[in-house]
Amino acid sequence: MRPGKFVVDVDYAQFYKQGQRIGGDVFLYSRNPEKNRIVCTLSDGLGSGVKANVLASMTAHMAQKLSFSPINAVHSAEIIMNTLPVCKERKISYSTFSIIQILLGEQDGITAQLIEYDNPRMFLFDRSVSVPVEQKRIILDRPAACKDESLSWSSVGLENGCRLIMMTDGVTQSGLGTHRYPLGWRRSAVESFIQQLLKEDEDISSKELARAIIQKARALDAGLPKDDITCAVVTVRRPRDLIIATGPPYRESDDAALVEQVMDFQGKKIISGGTTAQIFSRECHEEVRVDLSSWNADIPPASSMKGVDLVTEGMLTLNRVAVELERRTPVEELPPTAVRSYLELLLSSDRVFFVVGTTINEAHQDPNIPFEIGIRRTIIHRIRTVLEDSYLKETSLSYL
Repeated sequence: MRPGKFVVDVDYAQFYKQGQRIGGDVFLYSRNPEKNRIVCTLSDGLGSGVKANVLASMTAHMAQKLSFSPINAVHSAEIIMNTLPVCKERKISYSTFSIIQILLGEQDGITAQLIEYDNPRMFLFDRSVSVPVEQKRIILDRPAACKDESLSWSSVGLENGCRLIMMTDGVTQSGLGTHRYPLGWRRSAVESFIQQLLKEDEDISSKELARAIIQKARALDAGLPKDDITCAVVTVRRPRDLIIATGPPYRESDDAALVEQVMDFQGKKIISGGTTAQIFSRECHEEVRVDLSSWNADIPPASSMKGVDLVTEGMLTLNRVAVELERRTPVEELPPTAVRSYLELLLSSDRVFFVVGTTINEAHQDPNIPFEIGIRRTIIHRIRTVLEDSYLKETSLSYL
């Protein structure tokens, strides 16, 4: 993701092969410190389980590292291929891979280089229209291989509404041997399924689209996947913004300015902290109502107020949000608490603006409060760091 007119939303979904606790598909994505390049790699290790995971992880990490080096994309892929071992019995590579290198230009221009080796071909959609991609075939010379091998390379421009979709053969081969799909789901049927999803909801997020695809593939295998199933989606769209106000301003005279800044914000809004909520309630002349449906023994319940998307308690909730983000806990696995609602808003946003009050709350100096809760600034720093590094979000911070 980057600041500007459009953002790049990257996410994926995955099911392991039935009976496996570790997958042979590995998906990695990261952004360089200059925030002008994003690299996504999907690797599928031969077989399943631990051995496949080790091979796929080695391939994916190598691809990520080389993609951020000065070496061009094609040469990087050739280095990976020449490094990968070849199965002695089957005479094929121990791992397949797909790489997307996204280059973010200065004038809102976004281009992507696509490199593919033996994974199903990527899809490019412009909204709900499937766009053909012209590929260049690059012949490889590997003495250990017993068949001709090649890489496919493409370069495409991406605009608002464009999506790149990459997947492993666990998707395209799902349903193999069934009456409806004797040869598997296949590329054309997957394409039609994606097209229908995009017609029904052009604004569907990358995560939701990836999850819908793998759920369909799993269903075709009667809920018992015969292979690891992984799908990743890259979406170019206009940014979704979120502002978070936590803590009262240092000067009481700035209360009105804080409220005005948040209420005039064009995007989603979260208020974190009881005192902060009281300030908003007083200045907006709106009542804060506790939502008992979000009650939990460990987390204070959420509240609601007109004009605000979520109101929560402060430090305990923020600390738990930081913990769940760092653990990369799937939101759908969390109980319906304030923390889950908080994470849903965070992860569905692209740019997160924190406004942090600097008044010292005496309650936070209580020695009975667990040390790991820390202070507000520390927790906000943790949340910002994991949002930027692990979720490719853009964040900003201001103090009052």
